[in-house]
Order: sequence, then structure tokens, then C-alpha cells
Amino acid sequence: MDARRAVGAARRTADHVAETIAHEAVHQAKVALGERGPVWWDDGTPDLNRHLARTGPYAQWYASLPEGID
Repeated sequence: MDARRAVGAARRTADHVAETIAHEAVHQAKVALGERGPVWWDDGTPDLNRHLARTGPYAQWYASLPEGID
């Protein structure tokens, strides 16, 4: 969260260099947490993290949800 706060602070002061550094820190934190980078599981299931529910393999299920649920 420190890195995300740093992004916001850099944007508020229009410090583009600091913003770039903060974005890299956010990226590194996400990689360390397993949210980005190569998949860490090997059970043969596809990586669907980059697919929207409404357009990917879950489109039919998503379409069945009541309005306003996102």
C-alpha cells in the first residue's frame, strides 16, 4: 500500500519521475504476491486472470446475474 500511496502523491504533485518509480514499486509488490508474473500453479488449468467475466468462459454465468451486480 505504501507504493500505491506513493503513486497518488506523485500524481498530485505532477512528479512524473516519482510516479514512474512508484508504479515500478507497485509492480514489484504484485509480482512478489503472485498477482503478476508467471503462473505459480501447475494443475493444468488455464490462466483466466486477464479475461472479463462477461466476455470469457464465464459469459453465460455472468449474463444470468441480476442487474447491478459487478
